[in-house]
Amino acid sequence: MANEPDSNGKVPEPVECKFTVHTFSDTLLDQKVHFQILKMTDSLYVWIGTSPEMGALAVAMCTKYDPVPSVVNLMGNKADLSSTTLAQRLAKKTNKQCFVSYNIPTENMLLGLVEQRINQEMKEKPQLF
Repeated sequence: MANEPDSNGKVPEPVECKFTVHTFSDTLLDQKVHFQILKMTDSLYVWIGTSPEMGALAVAMCTKYDPVPSVVNLMGNKADLSSTTLAQRLAKKTNKQCFVSYNIPTENMLLGLVEQRINQEMKEKPQLF
């Protein structure tokens, strides 16, 4: 149990579990794009899409072994690098573990604009990231 003494006889302090949800939308190249950010203690979950679906998911995190964050595609088309690319860039920028679900067809060429919009939101509202 969480409140039982450890091997040294000390009772560990309870860990505060806190999630912050932030949503916003913008029109990029005449397309309405929705964003949802779930901020956790040491990680972020970023969902981006034009409709309520999740077809892709990647996670990236910084390590002490490489200046480039490690990244893996957890779900979706492995040939589509949008989620992995964005997860890796956000992990490097925030120094947090970043889960990214990018659900916009790759032919829309919105990835650069989506990243710019997220960076703008991070600059304007850093407490939400």
